Amino acid sequence: MNSTPIRADFDVIAGWMRPGERVLDLGCGDGSLLARLIEERGVHGYGIELDDASVLAAIGRGINVIQGDLEQVLAGFDEATFNHVVLSRTLQTVRHTERVLTEMLRVGREAVVSFPNFAYWKNRLAIMNGRMPVSEDLPYEWFDTPNLRFFTMLDFEALCARMRLVIRERQVLDEAGRLVGEEPNFLGSLAVYRLGR
Repeated sequence: MNSTPIRADFDVIAGWMRPGERVLDLGCGDGSLLARLIEERGVHGYGIELDDASVLAAIGRGINVIQGDLEQVLAGFDEATFNHVVLSRTLQTVRHTERVLTEMLRVGREAVVSFPNFAYWKNRLAIMNGRMPVSEDLPYEWFDTPNLRFFTMLDFEALCARMRLVIRERQVLDEAGRLVGEEPNFLGSLAVYRLGR
């Protein structure tokens, strides 16, 4: 039985996929996103995951998965192998952000990235109250987090401009998974981007 909670960013990502496309999911976890994309959208999906238990869970779902560090494994793929390379809720955990984004757009025509927005109003309030935020999108305490970086939508968009990456589409979600229209950097807890060159 699938006990993985439903993730609103998966809805957005699935909406950007077309039948028959080739998708690489970096840090694919238990393969939930790829399983959904294969079943609902008819994509050809592949995953990269480091964690042993997650790799086994993904294989159990029938996902083609390579076990390894996504920052290393990407170098083994040829240019334009995939239509989309996805990094969902993982960008904040990588060490070499620019290199990973560059490699994603080398091996894929588009990069799809989702990440928790550190500028979300509840996160700001937690900081003002003297504590690091803990929420659905930032579920770890400061001492056990896999996150290496905390950044905002504006920070990410500035990096994209610096790297000359084209933001093709952006969707921002609140904690309930609803789309945020106005003041997204303040009211949005999770951001999802489609990037190109």
